[in-house]
Amino acid sequence: MAEVTPFTPIASTIGGILIGVAAVLLMLFNGRIAGISGILARLFPPYAGSDVASGAVFIVGLILAPIFYSMVSGLPVTQTVSGNAVLMAVAGLLVGFGTVYGSGCTSGHGVCGLARLSRRSLVATFVFMIAGFATVFIVRHVIAS
Repeated sequence: MAEVTPFTPIASTIGGILIGVAAVLLMLFNGRIAGISGILARLFPPYAGSDVASGAVFIVGLILAPIFYSMVSGLPVTQTVSGNAVLMAVAGLLVGFGTVYGSGCTSGHGVCGLARLSRRSLVATFVFMIAGFATVFIVRHVIAS
């Protein structure tokens, strides 16, 4: 049987608020949408520009945030990922393809785009949410059976 995902409404709400505040602050101080794929892409040629330092700080913050949380709370940060390297490589390629094809990622479209009432972001968010629902259903109910 598939592992049950724990219900964490308080932690999820706090996390959502922090993501929203970070997106607003990035827009306020840098005039940039907090699309992680775009920020990461701007760190490398041919897109690298004058905002490489701020992008690097943003990415480093994403990496250090769970470490800081663990140090402050004393609780471990756990993340379950597959040990299947082929599955992870295929999943990474599919996510990368979807990000390029959809001109953005979940943070750019789902957080910032929806907040700006972008129709393109609404469609993109609908598509990746349906793809996510389908993937979870298949993994939990078809493959795991």
